[in-house]
Amino acid sequence: MAESCSRKLIVEVCNAKNLMPKDGQGTASAYAIVDFDGQRRRTKTIFRDLNPGWDEKLEFLVQDAESMVSEILELNVYNDKKTGKRSTFLGKVKIAGSTFVQSGSETLVYYPLEKRSVFSQIKGEIGLKICYVDENPPAAEAAPEEQKSEAPPPSATEEKPPEKEEEKKAEEEKKEEEKTSVEKPPENPKPEETPAAVPPPAAVVENPPVAEKPKQEVKAVIEKRPNLGMNDLELRSLSGDRSRSAYDLVDRMPFLYVRVVKAKRANPEADTSVYTKLVIGTHSIKTKSQADKDWDQVFAFDKEGLNSTSLEVSVWVEKKGTDNCTESSLGTVSFDLQEVPKRVPPDSPLAPQWYTLEGSPENSLGTDIMLAVWIGTQADEAFQEAWQSDSGGLVPETRAKVYLSPKLWYLRLTVIQTQDLQLGSGSEPKVKNPELYVKGQLGPQLNKTSRTTVSSSSSSSNPTWNEDLVFIAAEPFEPFLVITVEDVTNGHSVGHAKVQVASIDKRTDDRSEPRSRWFNLIGDENRPYAGRIHVRVCLEGGYHVLDEAAHVTSDVRATAKQLAKAPIGLLEVGIRGASNLLPVKTKDGTRGTTDAYVVAKYGPKWVRTRTILDRFNPRWNEQYTWEVYDPCTVLTIGVFDNAMYKHDEAGKSGKDMRIGKLRVRLSTLDTNRVYMGSYSLTVLLPGGAKKMGEIEIAVRFSCSSWLNLIQAYASPTLPRMHYVRPFGPAQQDILRHTAMRIVTARLGRSEPPLGQEVVQFLLDSDTHMWSMRRSKANWFRVVGCLSKAATFARWLDGIRTWVHPPTTVLVHVLLVAIVLCPHLVLPTIFMYAFLIIALRFRYRQRAPLTMDPRLSYVDAVGLDELDEEFDGFPTTRSGDQIRIRYDRLRALAGRAQTLLGDVAAQGERLEALFNWRDPRATGIFVVVCLFASLLFYVVPFKAFVLGSGFYYLRHPRFRDDMPSVPVNFFRRLPSFSDQIL
Repeated sequence: MAESCSRKLIVEVCNAKNLMPKDGQGTASAYAIVDFDGQRRRTKTIFRDLNPGWDEKLEFLVQDAESMVSEILELNVYNDKKTGKRSTFLGKVKIAGSTFVQSGSETLVYYPLEKRSVFSQIKGEIGLKICYVDENPPAAEAAPEEQKSEAPPPSATEEKPPEKEEEKKAEEEKKEEEKTSVEKPPENPKPEETPAAVPPPAAVVENPPVAEKPKQEVKAVIEKRPNLGMNDLELRSLSGDRSRSAYDLVDRMPFLYVRVVKAKRANPEADTSVYTKLVIGTHSIKTKSQADKDWDQVFAFDKEGLNSTSLEVSVWVEKKGTDNCTESSLGTVSFDLQEVPKRVPPDSPLAPQWYTLEGSPENSLGTDIMLAVWIGTQADEAFQEAWQSDSGGLVPETRAKVYLSPKLWYLRLTVIQTQDLQLGSGSEPKVKNPELYVKGQLGPQLNKTSRTTVSSSSSSSNPTWNEDLVFIAAEPFEPFLVITVEDVTNGHSVGHAKVQVASIDKRTDDRSEPRSRWFNLIGDENRPYAGRIHVRVCLEGGYHVLDEAAHVTSDVRATAKQLAKAPIGLLEVGIRGASNLLPVKTKDGTRGTTDAYVVAKYGPKWVRTRTILDRFNPRWNEQYTWEVYDPCTVLTIGVFDNAMYKHDEAGKSGKDMRIGKLRVRLSTLDTNRVYMGSYSLTVLLPGGAKKMGEIEIAVRFSCSSWLNLIQAYASPTLPRMHYVRPFGPAQQDILRHTAMRIVTARLGRSEPPLGQEVVQFLLDSDTHMWSMRRSKANWFRVVGCLSKAATFARWLDGIRTWVHPPTTVLVHVLLVAIVLCPHLVLPTIFMYAFLIIALRFRYRQRAPLTMDPRLSYVDAVGLDELDEEFDGFPTTRSGDQIRIRYDRLRALAGRAQTLLGDVAAQGERLEALFNWRDPRATGIFVVVCLFASLLFYVVPFKAFVLGSGFYYLRHPRFRDDMPSVPVNFFRRLPSFSDQIL
């Protein structure tokens, strides 16, 4: 019997930090109980320590390696009852099996301790290292007792079964007192009854006899399946077979399927090859021409595009002669489409049958062909690999594909210092006080440190930098990170060192510093040793590498697998079709045509539909799913015209043209509801905005737990490392565009490639470029946000000027009520906000919002401004055009410059009031402050507020048209505007 591999899960419980005191003396005596797959292990107790360190390794036997990803490891921390009245709960952690890594890749990860119920008082975190080891099992002849002896050593809790029983009773008493049944008690009665020398479940330790092993394995799988803890949402998301997934968001499209398997001829001739021809209406398709007569090809014809009611299948033979090649038919078999059977998955595939060819005199001896003909839908498992009539057949560039973005890491190189540098070559004299810098290169990425001067007066001078250089590393990694020390004075390299990227340490947080390493610098041929360099290099797994524009991000998960969280929902998108598409190219030089396909992007998963050729109303009816980890993310969908189709015939490949794009923010969708509708496709061209048609999609955001969805809104947007060790805005912007270029290059190397123009269009890689249109759009967005404040200011001005006297009188009454009952101010404000917002619920937006041409300011933009937006960098326009645009930009910048100066002047006037820049003004202010302090000491504050309100709301006949005294006084204060050249 073939020897299989067994798997062990190793959980190293390292330490805990900042636990909640539970013993009544300000401390806690903590121990941990770990449960996995029916097995339980216990650590020792660390007495009277809120930051205990266990450093214990607990081993578990994995019963089924394939289902390990669906298992849950649960760890509970308790306070030992020896230091208190009973064992007190200190927190728990649940870790999905999908985050477990193989031995050698584990890192220390700190998990926050969770509550058992809403009444639990829990805080702190626990550090764990989790990995699994695959090893060969013992020989089949080994006795069961021998396997028992190889079981993991008993832990502290296994040595004292009576103590565990007491802990269990104490825990049950606590449960009864709290009367909560949120979680099961951590102790399981079954492991209690097992002796210490025997592992908890017998099925885990003992192997069945060899003859009964297949039956036992099947039984174990059947018994284990209900205990996977997977809901319908996770099962649907883990379904890898698209043909068996539900197509409930799209229409079922009927296709005529023909599977041509092989042909059988009585007397085959030498030097001949055979092929099959399928004729249905205007469609005439041939199989591969080969001598063995075995094809096994599937053809799918769009039933709506068929203009015939019969299918003819004929077999032809090619005879290769000296001068030419002759073809002759061996016969034909016909099918009436009205009698073709229908098949819908999950029905089993239709079995092919032998059919005798008729109608040819050369087929006197008889030739048979094995066929299967049926009518199915796009959900048929044969559809993906079949020849498709609506997408050009078996052309790779028109097939539906799923792409994955590469896994990205931040690589941090900390340059510390260098020693023993051999400056200058043998033929050149040494330079006095040379300037050095360190350069790091990973593939095409190049980063440099600042320059430092080496003092020649001290022989022991070692240049020191202590600077971080951050790169983007994509899996599979580049082979080497090259570190070079450069001499600026003579322009030569002092030496270089190569670091294997595969050997670089990985970390998930900032609690552990990566180890520093020394590398010898290699010089030229005359200097094999040029010194050495001290660096610290690591792969940062605690960050999320941003590869999208910040406002359209679709994934915020950390890179490290150990920090992965369970999905909170499932996103299903049905790409149904498009209508009224405009022609974007000409076919045969006579008429316009469009070969449209759709690309959808969410997280690292990109999907591309098949290309529907030469149709202005294409119907794709393809459905895709994504796992959702954060509801505040964006789905991006783009429509393109396929220019890669038949690019070999044209001699070159063109760029796919944009037809339109739309985005859907998941937080604006109701859960478990289907949104189906058509959305306008508008593309921005140098000649202006143009409506290219409409796309029809269906979207559903499914969520099984409202609690997890609400908790997502309270969690940080990005992983923890973005806040404890953040990157600067300029550095983050550079890293983002570097990541975009890497993703674009990797997807461009796929087969078939996803074009650069497609990836950049969906990632919005040009949002950082200057655009007059975007600037105006952002300005009007700011104006729109401030419009509510302007409306309130106008309403308040109408109150104080008595435009509507009854309203002003009511405001006077409200002011008196606020002054006399100030404790009712905040409750009234929040109750008013609750009522107003609740009443607006019925007027909320029913359909998801997508791209808005009016908000994008595409209708009121000039042609020259659009031409400037589409201009590359550096510019390729003429000098006159550049001069006009530069003058326009100068005029706009002049207004912005004046606005900034006015804002700065107001702040400088306020600062001058305290700095005695104008002694008389500051003196007046000081005297006013003195009298104000004496006045407010006598006058109650409520009286001051009431009097100030009445004075502000006084009748216009008591007002003066001139500015008030405080305004005049403030405007006369000095600023620094008169000191600027």
